[in-house]
Amino acid sequence: MMSLSIASLSSTTFTSKMFLSKSSFNGIRLPNITVARAPSASTQSFSSLVVKMAKREEELKEIRTKTTEELQEEIVDLKGELFMLRLQRSARNEFKSSEFLRMRKRIARMLTVKRERELEEGINKRISRKLDRKWKKSIVPRPPPSLIKLREEEAAEEAKDLST
Repeated sequence: MMSLSIASLSSTTFTSKMFLSKSSFNGIRLPNITVARAPSASTQSFSSLVVKMAKREEELKEIRTKTTEELQEEIVDLKGELFMLRLQRSARNEFKSSEFLRMRKRIARMLTVKRERELEEGINKRISRKLDRKWKKSIVPRPPPSLIKLREEEAAEEAKDLST
């Protein structure tokens, strides 16, 4: 047995006894400290985790049913929406900050499915990067769907104002 005393600023001495074990480990082993948690908190987080995983699996199934061209179109749309969110943030307009993470994760899942398909076809990393560069150059800039919808709503309101 070994005693260890530690002096603190208030000159109170704390004495702790540690046990040495006989092994090849050249040091002192401290006993494991376990922290008891409330059972309601752990079950609550577990149930929300299960729901999140189910949603993710459902979303992946939905993404995998799409063709590669549809995936590429949706990636472009989501990146446009992400850009619009950034503009709203820089203009200090109201927006949902959780949308950033949601869109980025959805884009990443789509890109992952796209890469999985490339691997199934036997396309290596180098060729994949060349194809990506070619695809990015072929993208025609267009407004994101939310902006198109906003413009349509404004045009409908103007038409309604002119008719009255």
